[in-house]
Amino acid sequence: MESEHGAGAEIARRKDEHLEICLTQEVESGVATGLGRYRLEYDALPEIDLAEVDLRCILLGRPLQAPLLVGAMTGGSERAAELNRRLARAASRVGVGMALGSQRAMLVQPELAASYAVREQAPDLPLLLGNLGAVQLGRGLDAAEVNRAVAAVAADGVCLHLNPLQEALQPGGDTAWSGLCRRLAEVAPRLSVPVLLKEVGAGISRRTAEKLARLPVQGVEVAGVGGTSWALVESRRAPAGSVRAEVGRRLAGFGVPTAESIRICREVLGDRLVLASGGIRTGMDVAVALALGADAVALARPLLVAAARSEDAVVHALQLLIDELRVICFCTGSKNLADLRQVRLDEHLPSWQPGVVSFS
Repeated sequence: MESEHGAGAEIARRKDEHLEICLTQEVESGVATGLGRYRLEYDALPEIDLAEVDLRCILLGRPLQAPLLVGAMTGGSERAAELNRRLARAASRVGVGMALGSQRAMLVQPELAASYAVREQAPDLPLLLGNLGAVQLGRGLDAAEVNRAVAAVAADGVCLHLNPLQEALQPGGDTAWSGLCRRLAEVAPRLSVPVLLKEVGAGISRRTAEKLARLPVQGVEVAGVGGTSWALVESRRAPAGSVRAEVGRRLAGFGVPTAESIRICREVLGDRLVLASGGIRTGMDVAVALALGADAVALARPLLVAAARSEDAVVHALQLLIDELRVICFCTGSKNLADLRQVRLDEHLPSWQPGVVSFS
């Protein structure tokens, strides 16, 4: 049986490989998010002042200055620790939330907990979400262990991530998913913080949303197709020319596009929390996601690229999104997010491409 230290070292190595691939290689799915098919109705006579626009919101009982979260990315290695610290400090400065990467590494090797301990660096961070793989509940992870992991990082909630496509392509991946709905139904009510279920880049379909609607969770993060493809990331880790590498490439765009997933989840889950993610790159993406029914939006890889440069680069990237969203609200006559959600949203085949911010 592999030692605890050996297992922890393997997870840390894998985390660093993931980081390097995401920072240096093309890992986008190649499939559109679907957000570009929608256009918010422009109002040339908005009858409000730009200074009146208020982007504040309450998420899981926590006040945010804008409906944004730094999406779940990393942890479990020294490199990941520094990136997490930069991301947390930047989120705190801007007043938005943050989700940690999978905390499995610190369960296997407790000394790795320091790479997730961002509260020490950013005590004023308004919202912090922990993160563990839902499939681990089928491998013995119980409510007490999840609660300890959440408490160790002083998280305000926890995301249990769903990633069957990635696990199927990852060497030694967890592919025994039988009975997982039952385990989620048993464990979720015993957790000390609100529980969200999230995909990692392949989206949530109607079939999945209907299953999640029967579970005692507070909401979902859709993480739809259109952004980073973890099938492609795992393909990049595989030996060149191997079957696994080719399967990962072929399935890079498998899943549900972000826009479709948002609409499905809002319809099926009613007033439960819906976080949009998966290829969110601009303030217009954020605005359309909110208009489609998302409560807030998370983005990861663009902020990871910024964090590799500096904390200030992350602040700049977040502020750019917030300021763009503010102007969109002004030009649609929306004083706040509730007004934005009432703006007419037309579906169309785009004849123009909005400017996309480069984070490279």
